[in-house]
Amino acid sequence: MNDATTPKDGDFASWVDEKSEALKFELGEKFPVPPTELHSSSVHAETGRQKLEEVLLEHEEPTAEFLEEIQALENAPPLSDEELARQALEAGGGDGDAGTPE
Repeated sequence: MNDATTPKDGDFASWVDEKSEALKFELGEKFPVPPTELHSSSVHAETGRQKLEEVLLEHEEPTAEFLEEIQALENAPPLSDEELARQALEAGGGDGDAGTPE
């Protein structure tokens, strides 16, 4: 193993790091990550209201407006069975047809 690219004694960790970074870059070029479906194509990220997925999955810092909205939801009274049934009938289910609720 007298290859010029083989690391010298004590340099193995840095050699592995260097090779893994090069591989990450190469794979990133070959297989780009598709855009996430959490972003709305019709609303620019900076102009839309912050969503729970952005805070939890994308590690965004929650805005004051977002925290206020969460607090209001937590303090809201529970929905009655009649209201839940009404919303279920209006939802339309998987096919989006309110005439055939799931």
